[in-house]
Amino acid sequence: MNNIEQILNQAEASCRANGGKLTEKRKRILSGLLQSQKAQSAYELIDYMQKEFGVSLPPTTVYRILDFLASENLVHKLHLANKYIACSHITCDHAHEVPQFLICDECGTVKEIGIKKTLINTLESNVKQAGYVLKSPQLELHCLCDSCAH
Repeated sequence: MNNIEQILNQAEASCRANGGKLTEKRKRILSGLLQSQKAQSAYELIDYMQKEFGVSLPPTTVYRILDFLASENLVHKLHLANKYIACSHITCDHAHEVPQFLICDECGTVKEIGIKKTLINTLESNVKQAGYVLKSPQLELHCLCDSCAH
């Protein structure tokens, strides 16, 4: 069994435990995100489904699938790019923290990282002191990966 199969099996078990179902279409979309290792738009996933499986899905269906996968903590939406990436913690047994992302502006690779909770607390406090309410502590940091930086 390869790594993607193991991740999909874990994702399926997680959905079942939460009362959801990882249907074949949902599994294929998640598989596409896992294989790409880059953030993908709904339209890129539509192309992937057509090329890999000969299945033509309307955008609304893909967005519904992505919303389901996000609600199950299997994918994350990168808001600035309006793209999605598979969660790197699908097979972990620990509680997930707020995801933070390093995005390479050259090649498009994305890495999910953890940061100290104290940093998020400080950010939240600063936002509150400025008279705002933080809607999402997710950070998307635009960077260059080591390969592109050299």
